[in-house]
Amino acid sequence: MFKRILVPLDLSRRNQKTLDTARELAQLHRARVTLLHVVHQIPDLAASELSGFYRRLERVSALRLRRIAAPFTARGLPVSVAVCIGEPAREIVKSAATRKIDLIVMGSHKVAPGPPSAGWGTTSYKVGIFCRCPILLVK
Repeated sequence: MFKRILVPLDLSRRNQKTLDTARELAQLHRARVTLLHVVHQIPDLAASELSGFYRRLERVSALRLRRIAAPFTARGLPVSVAVCIGEPAREIVKSAATRKIDLIVMGSHKVAPGPPSAGWGTTSYKVGIFCRCPILLVK
């Protein structure tokens, strides 16, 4: 059913449950996994003005993603890593479309109840609204 799984990560320690879930689903469906990190671009500042800074962030992020990919590889699961720069929700949706992703597995923090707009600006909410494939939110 799911042959291509995208796993957007913020590279924090909160990702373990998301990674465990993605690994189990990939093994169950014999799916290819892409681990993605989006370096959040500073708004209203051209990327060219900080190109060296962004290149360093891309390199460090790719190294961390390769380490995170090791348990997938150890289980014989095909896994790739990708790093891009931009607004996270937009880049995740774009990456899912470009890679013809069947499922996105991503973490989501708890949102406190309150006014309808509170917490609805989260990355996971935006991805859920704009993405065309199924999304599994891991809490």
